[in-house]
Amino acid sequence: MSVPGSAPVPPPGGETPGDRVVLDAEDISRALTRMAHQILEANRGADGLVLAGIPSRGVPLAHRLAAAIAAAEPGSGAGSVPTGALDVTMYRDDLRSQPTRAVGPTRLPVSVDGAVVVLVDDVLFSGRTVRAALDALGDLGRPRAVRLAVLVDRGHRQLPIRADHVGKNLPTAADERVLVRLAETDGVNEVRIVRPGGAPTRREV
Repeated sequence: MSVPGSAPVPPPGGETPGDRVVLDAEDISRALTRMAHQILEANRGADGLVLAGIPSRGVPLAHRLAAAIAAAEPGSGAGSVPTGALDVTMYRDDLRSQPTRAVGPTRLPVSVDGAVVVLVDDVLFSGRTVRAALDALGDLGRPRAVRLAVLVDRGHRQLPIRADHVGKNLPTAADERVLVRLAETDGVNEVRIVRPGGAPTRREV
């Protein structure tokens, strides 16, 4: 998950020294379509699925995945897969070092009891955000299964967590940053790698 910081990010379509675009709007769309088909295959259809986006960019990604699932599944209509937001702020293990982190709402349209919950996030890095999401989800109920879908897996895990559905595996150096920007939150669809010395980005976890 990317957490907003005070430093500026490059303007839409702008380049700064040391960064490069690795996914554009079409690449992101294709990746989400592929992930939607993978989710349907793993679940043998859309029945019982609940998509829970991790704020901030996991939420619009979850809604895009829901739309792609509805388009790919014969007989299902738009909005057929319950989709919402799962805030993990109070479950994070860095609250002492980040005491001013804003708490967001958790809004899931149905109970998670007995459901197959797909956690959705933009970047999988250390795995600590996903661990927090699992704790948050456990306080809401007992799903039948929990799966993880991420647009980008950049490696460097600090916990034994693996994504079930990945848009792109993106090898990175530990000191590089992966910046995901979406039209719903940033006005542009792209994924950038920012190298040391490039534009500051939001902290990833």
